[in-house]
Amino acid sequence: MDKHVYTAFVILLAGGVTIFLRACPFLLFGRRQALPSYVAFLGNYLPPAIMAVLLVYCLKGIRFNSYPYGLAECLSVALVVALHLWKSNSLLSIGAGTGCYMILIRTVFACG
Repeated sequence: MDKHVYTAFVILLAGGVTIFLRACPFLLFGRRQALPSYVAFLGNYLPPAIMAVLLVYCLKGIRFNSYPYGLAECLSVALVVALHLWKSNSLLSIGAGTGCYMILIRTVFACG
């Protein structure tokens, strides 16, 4: 099979699966007035749990005993928390925190 045909097939398949997965909640629960209790529970508790896991994963490699002592990470997390408490906008908080971290590690805390 030609590599371009194969690439196009993989992209179309991935797109189709993504569209199907995005449509599943509407297909399963679209006609009902109320969501099942377990779906409402997952909707309430899963996003914060996923964010906590991602936070732990992102901060697991910090070395507090060598330069830059985790300052870029700590400052970025503080910015994310402050912005989220102030504006309650996840996109703004995460975007600004990521930008702050990238700027700090490339300029202020650049190693070499």
